[in-house]
Amino acid sequence: MFYLGDEHTGQTSVDPVKVQTELWASVVRAAMAQLTPVAALAASGMNDVFNSQGFTQAAWLNRIPVAAWALMGLIAIFSNFLMGYRERSTGMFALLVLPVIASIAFFLIADIDSPH
Repeated sequence: MFYLGDEHTGQTSVDPVKVQTELWASVVRAAMAQLTPVAALAASGMNDVFNSQGFTQAAWLNRIPVAAWALMGLIAIFSNFLMGYRERSTGMFALLVLPVIASIAFFLIADIDSPH
C-alpha cells in the first residue's frame, strides 16, 4: 500500500509518475511471464486506468479562465443595468427576464465546464 499524503503538510510523499511506472512494470512483467488472454486483459485494463487519469487531469486543466467568467459577469451586469434604465417606466416582468436567462446560461456553462 502506498502512503500518498501527509495530513499536516498536505504534500505527497510518493511521486505519482514513479508509482505509475512501477505499476506498469509489474503488470508488463506478469503479462510477459504468462502470455494468456487474461494477462493481456489485465494489461489492457491497467492501460485504461492510466488513460482515464490523463483525461481527468486534462479536464481539470482545460477550464474556462477566471477572466472569461469576469467578462461574462460584467456583460450580464451592464446589460441588466441598461435594460433596467430603458424599461423603468414599463412593467416589471420585462426586468426579470434578462437576469433569469443570464443565470441559466451561467449555470449551464459552469456545468459543462465541470470535469465531474
